[in-house]
Amino acid sequence: MSALEKRRRRMLMTDIAEAAGVSTSTVSRALSGNPLIKAATRERIAELARSMNYQINIGAANLRKRDLRTVGLVILGDSMQSISDPFILSLVGHIADELDERNLNMLLSRVTQHRQHLLAQLVESGQVLGLLVIGQMNNHQQLNDIAERGTPMVVWGGLLPDTRYNVVGGDNESGGYLATRHLLEQGCRRIAFLGDRASPEVFLRYEGYRRALAERGLEPDAQLYKPVLYQDTALREVINEWLQEHIEFDGVFATSDVAALSVIAALSSKGLQVPGDVRVVGYDDIALSAYVHPSVSSIRQPTDLAAKAMVRMLLEQAIPGDQAAHSVKLDALLIARDSSL
Repeated sequence: MSALEKRRRRMLMTDIAEAAGVSTSTVSRALSGNPLIKAATRERIAELARSMNYQINIGAANLRKRDLRTVGLVILGDSMQSISDPFILSLVGHIADELDERNLNMLLSRVTQHRQHLLAQLVESGQVLGLLVIGQMNNHQQLNDIAERGTPMVVWGGLLPDTRYNVVGGDNESGGYLATRHLLEQGCRRIAFLGDRASPEVFLRYEGYRRALAERGLEPDAQLYKPVLYQDTALREVINEWLQEHIEFDGVFATSDVAALSVIAALSSKGLQVPGDVRVVGYDDIALSAYVHPSVSSIRQPTDLAAKAMVRMLLEQAIPGDQAAHSVKLDALLIARDSSL
């Protein structure tokens, strides 16, 4: 194909995109028969292409379709949460199983804060048919920008009011409420909150924490909020600080089970008993939580259901730039164990 012909085809594709009200990448995927694009949208784009005398390169389209058996699974961020975290490993494992059942491959990538532009390029270059992203954290606006480019993408995380990408996540507000209400029902009145509200998921859990306290006529104590998530050393320092400064607390809501385990270890090292002196509730309900001593009360997040929803949404839905994002919210369930009873 000559350079002139290539330029003409690019110009026609831009015209088709404008007429259809979608991005050029969506037009390209539709004309190649990508199953991510809804059938009705593919037919509409194909009809526009025919009306503009746009000739589809069938050989190239078939080649792309053969190659597009791979889904990109991206762990997004720098060091906020490791892929070795038990909850992340569980979610990745269930996603791999779900893709395997559909005869799809998985390309696992770690993308740092400064290389997020590579996400859209993975799809636009034809390497993967779409993206499953873990690591919403403080990347919310960047994910919105990527979604607006028409990139097929589903994110594990919390749904915020201005979210323009598809989200699958637990009911974080309800989870925070259930954890805090449980501690209150066990007699706690000075309940600490450990988790960084910069994370959309943790922010929603904090809103549930506040709601449960308000029902008992209580206000959050700023001294009992610490924006730490998973780091064992930082969590131990927080416990030491509270004890040294004689800050009273009789309950801890840690927004991950990994954090809860660190808190229990820190309290034990100072001679405090869980649940005798301090009651603790974690989040995620990782498998280990049921087998340590004391076993850890937690809010369960069903990673098997999450994986099914994420893969289904990615395969069944196109994400044109003008389509509103939607979400799947999974029910939160309190699993009460020794650490809070």
